[in-house]
Amino acid sequence: MTNRILIIAHTPLASTLRQCVGHVYEDKADALLTLDVQPSVAPQESLRQALALLGDDLVTPVLVLTDIVGATPCNVAQRVLKSVRGKLIAGANLPMLLRAVTYQELSLDDLANLVQGGGIQGVVEVSTN
Repeated sequence: MTNRILIIAHTPLASTLRQCVGHVYEDKADALLTLDVQPSVAPQESLRQALALLGDDLVTPVLVLTDIVGATPCNVAQRVLKSVRGKLIAGANLPMLLRAVTYQELSLDDLANLVQGGGIQGVVEVSTN
């Protein structure tokens, strides 16, 4: 079973990350679910929007990626996971997302571990002066 991937982040990060995935893997971006949390929208409304994106499928696991621990998008994501089977990883970046779409068919636990590792390994000091 292929995991679903939902990105919930401050606007416009979620949709921008999706566009970046489309740049690297044209065929993978359409499968990503994204919610750009607007500053003027109440968290309850963002939760409603996130659940609407997931639809009636409460069986297929979902990997939820968000940007900042403790911020509204992360809080909304935590509430989403009260309704569906999934895992939440904060600190979303492009390396972790590319791993997520590449290995989407792994078990949810394996996918979450691989994605977290990709995010961490993607932060590297490249040069110094």
